[in-house]
Amino acid sequence: EGILSLMQMPRTTIAVQRLREAGLPYVVVLTNPTTGGVTASYAMLGDIHIAEPGALIGFAGARVIEGTIREKLPKGFQRSEYLYDHGMVDMVVHRHDLRSTIGSLIAIFTKSPVPEALKRAELPAPRQMTMRDVAAAAEGDDDLLNAPVAGNAE
Repeated sequence: EGILSLMQMPRTTIAVQRLREAGLPYVVVLTNPTTGGVTASYAMLGDIHIAEPGALIGFAGARVIEGTIREKLPKGFQRSEYLYDHGMVDMVVHRHDLRSTIGSLIAIFTKSPVPEALKRAELPAPRQMTMRDVAAAAEGDDDLLNAPVAGNAE
């Protein structure tokens, strides 16, 4: 995580809220690793959480947690299978099966046929973020949320 990731956390959380207000599903795919602030914010706000097999998922590392609680953590703690077994993720899906799985989920959530749900959305061309954009974001300019960013997104 870098400063750009930290700056984007509030924006992504706002985007998730806008999806909810629009009645659209937010499907999260947790890859290896998904840690730190991402886990503490928008990664765990999904309607459905899909994790890749063996993915490390958590806010703090095992040593930090063990030092804090002064106990040894269970085997596999913070791995996708452990989190699935304990109800923290909804499914563990191999990367090669993600497209069909997500398509089926979106079809269920939106009550659309699967082929329609798998169509690629037309997105505006991304633009390069400038230092002026960074300064505006620091002052709370939410208009940047609507502008796709190329090259600087983490």
